[in-house]
Amino acid sequence: MDRAVVTLDVPVRWTDLDLQGHVNNTLVAEYLQEARTALMEAGPNSHMVSGGIVVVGHSVEYLRSIGFGEQPLVAQVGVFGVGASRFNAKYELWQGGELCARATTALCPFDFDAQRPRRLTVGERAWFVEVAGEAPESRPLSVPALEGRGHVHPFQVRWGDVDRYGHVNNVRHFDYVQEARIAATTSADPSMRRDGGQVRWVVARQDVDYVGQISHRMQPYAVHTTIAGLGRTSYTLAAEIVDPLADGQVLARARTVQVCTDASGVKRELPQSTREALGRMLVS
Repeated sequence: MDRAVVTLDVPVRWTDLDLQGHVNNTLVAEYLQEARTALMEAGPNSHMVSGGIVVVGHSVEYLRSIGFGEQPLVAQVGVFGVGASRFNAKYELWQGGELCARATTALCPFDFDAQRPRRLTVGERAWFVEVAGEAPESRPLSVPALEGRGHVHPFQVRWGDVDRYGHVNNVRHFDYVQEARIAATTSADPSMRRDGGQVRWVVARQDVDYVGQISHRMQPYAVHTTIAGLGRTSYTLAAEIVDPLADGQVLARARTVQVCTDASGVKRELPQSTREALGRMLVS
């Protein structure tokens, strides 16, 4: 990485592994959070960690699986794109000398007393500019607004989902989108529910934009999920986390690219039955 500010080992826990025997894609967002916190603690802006900073958006590319074992997971994190009230973090995750993931995060200082974003101070911005490097290359994932369309999956916020700022932590949004994605696709094609066969489903890219805060409450929120693109070996999903009690107000938007592989992880064409089922969910 060009101009990595911090390099650190990130512990991989046994409980981070999913049914396929590697670290679940949602846990990568948690590793990014650990790396980002180390970045903030390394410089003169450590007060922002407790004082208030929010994630505006994530973009994560999953390049190879992360395992549990003797090889440590090494995170490199840097800064780019410093503005008046926003800056960006960039990451690379390495294991055993291989690049496992690349990611970026858009961040904004936030005044939680006033419940609004604030500008970076002169001193805060000066350090970010001093350590900033080049913006990584990344292609945008464009999907249509759902406007209430798609498979609806209600979910309950757990008390443990809420962080020290009093709202649902940004990492947990990946959990909600994953649960909704599985519910939507397996409802369309029940054969996708089977694990350990000749077909595996691997997340290759996931972007999340945070529009509003989610709080703990007893009434459920919901995720709308649909298919936004079908390729030969992959498909793209669009998802919106909404508040049914506020006329479907959108609280977050996500875009996910999922790849079809064989049992050894090599790309293969989508099964015809799956293509037809997902095609019926396709929106333009």
